[in-house]
Amino acid sequence: MTNPNVNFKDRLRALRNLPAFFKLVWASGRAMMAINIVLRFFKAAIPFLLLFVGKLIIDRVVHLNQTHDAFAESYLWKLVAAEFALALLSDGLSRAITLMDGLLGDRFANHTSVRIMEHAGLLDLDQFEDATFYDKLERARQQTAGRTILLSQVMSQVQDLITVGFLAAGLIAFNPWLIILLIVAILPAFLGESYFNDQTYALSRRQTPQRRELDYLRYIGASDETAKEIKMFSLSRFIIDRFKALSDKFYLDSKRIAIKRSIWGTLFALLGSLGYYGAYVFIIQQTVSGALSIGELTFLAGSFRQLRSLLETILSRFTSVSQGAIYLSDFFDFFKIRPRIQNADRPLPFPDPIQQGFTFENVGFKYTNSERWANRHLHFTLHPTEKLALVGENGAGKSTLVKLLARLYDPSEGRILLDGHDLREYDLNDLRKHIGVIFQDFLRYQMTFSQNIAAGNIDEQTNKELIYRSASQSMADELAGKLPGGYEQMLGRRFAEGVELSGGEWQKVAIARAYMRDAQLVILDEPTSALDARAEFQVFERFTELTQGKMAVLISHRFSTVRMADRIIVLDKGEITEIGTHEELLAKGGRYTELFELQKMGYQ
Repeated sequence: MTNPNVNFKDRLRALRNLPAFFKLVWASGRAMMAINIVLRFFKAAIPFLLLFVGKLIIDRVVHLNQTHDAFAESYLWKLVAAEFALALLSDGLSRAITLMDGLLGDRFANHTSVRIMEHAGLLDLDQFEDATFYDKLERARQQTAGRTILLSQVMSQVQDLITVGFLAAGLIAFNPWLIILLIVAILPAFLGESYFNDQTYALSRRQTPQRRELDYLRYIGASDETAKEIKMFSLSRFIIDRFKALSDKFYLDSKRIAIKRSIWGTLFALLGSLGYYGAYVFIIQQTVSGALSIGELTFLAGSFRQLRSLLETILSRFTSVSQGAIYLSDFFDFFKIRPRIQNADRPLPFPDPIQQGFTFENVGFKYTNSERWANRHLHFTLHPTEKLALVGENGAGKSTLVKLLARLYDPSEGRILLDGHDLREYDLNDLRKHIGVIFQDFLRYQMTFSQNIAAGNIDEQTNKELIYRSASQSMADELAGKLPGGYEQMLGRRFAEGVELSGGEWQKVAIARAYMRDAQLVILDEPTSALDARAEFQVFERFTELTQGKMAVLISHRFSTVRMADRIIVLDKGEITEIGTHEELLAKGGRYTELFELQKMGYQ
């Protein structure tokens, strides 16, 4: 993680990020980048040329006042025409550069957004459940749009440095001490800006977790997904008060730095003005004494004024550029995060069909930064064609177990075998392709009805026959017939003409995803909790028929559904306490019987 307290050395070190940054920019738009560089080079020479032509014009005017030379007058108008052409060229180049910056910035933002999504797709599930990782992800996302400004700043910095080179050459030829005076005058302002930018950066880094909370509060305080509960429990004032407390604190912290910055900035600007007018007085004296012409006076005064302005801009922008380069560390740090779950060097293909099944050998799993075991001492075999049910109270480790089975997690201890080989030896994509999972917290995509189902096997999104069949198997086809747009109806309220579904209707759509792939193992992790008892029974009855000859794991709190499984595993605090058929477990009179009787009482 980048140190929130940065100094000048840190800023210089951060500039090492710029080559990698420009490599990304170049990859996002080579032609536009090349054109931008050429345009800025020509633009950099124009301020010097305008001042020099202006000097020639003034000297020519003074000469004409004294001699009335016709040839000199003709030359004067040519100089005026040249200055006019330079002015037009300068305006045209400025507009072209702005256009290129905007287009290249958009290309870069899109390119890096894709890169972030691609890399995020490679990372492990438990990494997304870690707050530190999520802060890095959030900062990387922020760099996607914000770094387009850095691109323009760095290009402008190079352009201005070229301009400074032209103007400084003129001043040095006259008197090198003016350059030294200029640097001494503006250096304090640069150091001040650098200091206060460091303070702003450190504050921003410290506030990252709280700003995520602020965004969350802003979302739940005004969202169609939360409005019902917010109104019902009168939570609006609580959320607003929490938002105001956080936002007011951010405001006061920023205000404190801004006030100090303004006061010191005023003092440093005064020093700059004294340096500029000191040089100006010296140039005027030289002109009065006859050492300089009127044209040279205007050229040198204009050069000094522009140099002062450019150097102030360059030094100030250096702070912003180095600041942006430091923020780039956040961006590149995200890409340094590597997934722990990876393919073996020579992965095995998924067995088709499965011969022996999945075997858990003393498997345990512990979440990152957690001392508690989510699962431990898991030892059982899921046989081919077997239907296995997982039972236990919330937090017993049921969902973690199925995530281990699908290799969304790797065991912290022990191992999982598939047909005698460690699950880590199999090709990861092939493994997940042969496993169909619907989780209890499935996503409700703000997409069409058809796309919501096709999400289960997106490679088959154009296979209408498969989508229709999957909908029929999950009993979602009846719902499609009621929608105004049928299978092309947009779901959710986020977009125009979208239709919101009930919880039970969404679950039928989600279950259809499991039928989109010809999986050898199908896992249903409480996806029917929003269905009534009859509808859930029908879904699982259909599920049992459709998974004949396949392996299946189901999690449900309803024992009427659980008893349909071949075997039942009872979990408590992450460990297996009982395993057997419905009848065998009832006969034992253990934890399963206790849970069964409690539910039975609820129906009496």
